[in-house]
Amino acid sequence: MSEEIAVGRRGAVATIGFQRPQKKNALTAAMYEALADALGAAEADPEVRAILFHGTPEAFTAGNDLNDFLARPPSGDEAPVYRFLRAVAGAANPLVAAVNGPAIGIGTTLLLHCDLVYAGEDARFQLPFTRLGLVPEFASTYLLPLVAGYQRAAELLLLGEPFDCARALEAGFVTRVVPAAQAFDTALEAARKLASLPAASVRGTKALLKRAHRAAVQAQLAAEGADFRRMLSEPAAREAFAAFLGKREPDFRGL
Repeated sequence: MSEEIAVGRRGAVATIGFQRPQKKNALTAAMYEALADALGAAEADPEVRAILFHGTPEAFTAGNDLNDFLARPPSGDEAPVYRFLRAVAGAANPLVAAVNGPAIGIGTTLLLHCDLVYAGEDARFQLPFTRLGLVPEFASTYLLPLVAGYQRAAELLLLGEPFDCARALEAGFVTRVVPAAQAFDTALEAARKLASLPAASVRGTKALLKRAHRAAVQAQLAAEGADFRRMLSEPAAREAFAAFLGKREPDFRGL
C-alpha cells in the first residue's frame, strides 16, 4: 500500500485520502494501485457502509503526475489506473467526496461517479484533456452531458479551461458548496448518515439510480480508454507533455 494513499475508518465509513501534498496530491501508478486495493478492501468489508474520498486541506488532487505517467503509461485494461476506474464505477457502497483546492483531470471525473460531493469554496476544477492532446476518461464524455446538459459539458470538456465551485454546482456534479474549512466534516457527516441507514436499502437505491446507465458507462469507459491509450503516442500529446514539463506554451500548428 502506497504511503501516499491514506486509508482509515470512521465507524462504518471507510476513508480513502490522497496524501502527497508536496505535489498537490498528483497521482502515480503506485497510488492508483493502492487506491484500487483500498476500494476493493472497503467494498469487501461487511462493516463498511459508505466510502469517503478526500484530499488534503490544500488540494483534492492535481490529476496524474505527468513525469510518472510518461514513465509508466497505461498499456492495457489491467493497468492500475483502469483497475481503479472499474472499481469506482462498480462500487456498491455509496461514495462521498470532500473537495478542497484543485481537482484536476481525474480529480474532477471521479466526482461524476460519487453519490454526494461537498466542495469547499476554494475548490477549483479543470478537465484539461484536449489541452494535452488526449480525450477525456472515466466515462466523463457520457456522464457530464447527462448531469450538465450537452452545451455545458461540451464547453468544459472541449475548451478544458479551469472553473470554480459555483460552475461545478451549476453543472450538477457538486451536491453543495460549503466554507473551505467545513468540506471534510460536512462530507463525513453525510457519509455517517448514509452508514446509519439500512445497508440493503441504501445499496439497492444506489443500484437502481445507476441501473439505466450502467451498460453505457462501461461501454464509454472502454471506448475512452482505447482512444486515450492510442493518442498518448501521437504528436499532439507528445508536444503537450513536452511543453508542460518544459514550462512553455505548446505549439499545435499542423497537429
